[in-house]
Amino acid sequence: MKKILSLVALAGIFATQVNAQKPAEDKSKRPSPPAQVVEKIASGATITINYSQPSIKGRTIGKDIEPMEGQVWRTGANEATWFQTDKNITVNGAALPAGKYSLFTIFKGNDVTLIFNKTWSQWGAFKYKMEDDQLRVAAKASDASTSSEKLTFSVSAAGEVNMLWGNKKVSFEVK
Repeated sequence: MKKILSLVALAGIFATQVNAQKPAEDKSKRPSPPAQVVEKIASGATITINYSQPSIKGRTIGKDIEPMEGQVWRTGANEATWFQTDKNITVNGAALPAGKYSLFTIFKGNDVTLIFNKTWSQWGAFKYKMEDDQLRVAAKASDASTSSEKLTFSVSAAGEVNMLWGNKKVSFEVK
């Protein structure tokens, strides 16, 4: 019996060491690779948006690919998109304390709700909890001048944040 217990313990130690030596996943090889935008805005705050870039690949947004009308979307792919500010800011005039937040969105036609949620480290929107929302603000989607195959964020030094996805553009202001 002691030999069996010793073998089981040894197998457990070996399995732990094999897992510890396994290389980290190369996220750049994902179908929706990671992207990040960082900008110091005029107020002195540094804004960071970390997201994964889904591609349309001939699909129809809202039918074959997110965002679906009226549903919470992780605003990207894979892990939830996160939005970080190192100073207190306003988003479209509403106060957002310094911190790191997941960024979710809800689309209803061209009306968009931006959601800054305190649980920034999560996969998708599967465990999204409204009670963890720090801030919800309204924004508008408009027609983009050029279509974007991949979801793309940009932040200007003036504090204009743009999200391009397909033929839509969502803009909001951070100060």
